[in-house]
Amino acid sequence: MAKSKEKIEETVEDKEVDIEADASEVSVDEGRHEGRGKGDGHRGRSRRNFGDREIEKEKEFVEKLVKLNRTAKVVKGGRRFSFSALTVIGDRKGRVGYGFGKANDVSEAIRKSIDKAKRNMIKLPVKNGTIPHEVTGVFKSSQVLLKPACSGTGIIAGGPVRAIMEAGGVTDVLSKSIGSSSQYNVVKATFDCITRMMDAKTISRNRGKSLNELWG
Repeated sequence: MAKSKEKIEETVEDKEVDIEADASEVSVDEGRHEGRGKGDGHRGRSRRNFGDREIEKEKEFVEKLVKLNRTAKVVKGGRRFSFSALTVIGDRKGRVGYGFGKANDVSEAIRKSIDKAKRNMIKLPVKNGTIPHEVTGVFKSSQVLLKPACSGTGIIAGGPVRAIMEAGGVTDVLSKSIGSSSQYNVVKATFDCITRMMDAKTISRNRGKSLNELWG
């Protein structure tokens, strides 16, 4: 009996030693895992900061939704909807563009139109918050007349023309839409106006005058 008690005590002591060793190993592993988790947290925050910087860079363009249209196609199972979006973008520094996109989702249609607008940006001459001279643009049955205005006048224009002028950085302008009031045609007629505008630097160079003498 005495020998059996000694054997039992020895086995209990061995188990206690094994448990203490396992606990030390677990504590070391937990410390390693905690350190790794902190490192991942720091890397995650750096990624989020980098993402914020990317979003700030993308915000350099002003995006304006001019027209959002929904169409329905009747099929065997019901109606299938699709969306089309017309958007205008600009940097408020004399660069504007427009795009038209279609998709089965609203957000995807807007994204497509913005991507097309970024690929088709043109230069809008702006001086002291207004355009350099009077100009008329035509697209099919729509005509748009733009006139320069003195400071404080504001943008006297309808929806599509106002969106383009604001995106381009124009603060004072007079406009009149003649003919068809379709927003797609009005936008294209307005961009026809912009392409017809004369650049002050090119004209001053051709006439042999300085920019201040020509435009003040």
